[in-house]
Amino acid sequence: MSSELHTQNDTSAAKPPVDIDEGYWAALLEEGEFASGQSGGSGNGRDWAGGEPDDGTSFSASPSDYTSQRDWEIARTTYKNDEVIELVVRGYNQGGLLVTWNSLRGFVPASQLIDFPVDVDEYTRRSMLTRYVGKQLRLRIIELDPALDRLILSERAAQAAPGQRAEVLYTLKPGTIREGSVTNLCDFGAFVDLGGVEGLIHISELSWGRVGHPRDVLSSGQRVRVYIMSVDPEEGRIALSLKRLQPDPWESVEERYYVGQLVEGVITNVVDFGAFACIEEGLEGLIHISELAEGQFLHPRNVVQEGERVRARILNIDGPNRRLGLSLRKVEPIGNSDGRRP
Repeated sequence: MSSELHTQNDTSAAKPPVDIDEGYWAALLEEGEFASGQSGGSGNGRDWAGGEPDDGTSFSASPSDYTSQRDWEIARTTYKNDEVIELVVRGYNQGGLLVTWNSLRGFVPASQLIDFPVDVDEYTRRSMLTRYVGKQLRLRIIELDPALDRLILSERAAQAAPGQRAEVLYTLKPGTIREGSVTNLCDFGAFVDLGGVEGLIHISELSWGRVGHPRDVLSSGQRVRVYIMSVDPEEGRIALSLKRLQPDPWESVEERYYVGQLVEGVITNVVDFGAFACIEEGLEGLIHISELAEGQFLHPRNVVQEGERVRARILNIDGPNRRLGLSLRKVEPIGNSDGRRP
């Protein structure tokens, strides 16, 4: 098959669009493009195709019952040849757009759309997705799995020259450092364009410290240096890290701190059994409830609040197990009779 552009000839695109059944893509949307939950969906043909319903039976059968093996072979060849296709948007859900290609249905995550805003409210997001319905998009396949009836496409990937994605994928090596541009920030991480192919920095790899949302660390369009953790050329998946470009603070914690030392920190989390305090980026210690204050109190929140700056004494250090014990009770002044510090 040549690498020329393929255009969909699907008259059903003129039929009224619908809001796609949320259940079908639930597993996918939980983790973004690279989720591994099995699709199966529920409801009838009206739930996903935007056209005439079928006989009303549920989509509980295996993918081979409602997709063409030949169409999957065409999709596989298209993916292997890194070809661009044009498909009409048939519907949407909260995570992106739904397209159909012959007998196959595919998903275009919002994070893979060109110039689609990240930080918008739910109403605005749905309103913007609605405007895509009926439009024809240039797309590239970034993931397919016939066994799970999963076909994931990207508008951004279609901007790269033919073969560019494959070339970049096979030149990336784990353990090396590359520079790229942040293309999208999601709850679960940040996507970085490395030159025609995107990698994911999971939220846990953004910083050695606690990260509430990727936008707290990065911004869309920002140029960043990233550490290549792993590359899967066959699946087109690249795992990236930002924090591994910096030393792990736990590796030298016992050299820089000692038991009995007084330190300052910020309360990051308050739980039933105590509170966590950050004494430097990536280094949090636990103040057990028994070490919060003298006297009795109903809950650790009666003593400390998140964001509060405190002085604490180090009780124990365990670098290999990433544990640091702190105490407020052993810091003068101890506190007043109701358990609160003055």
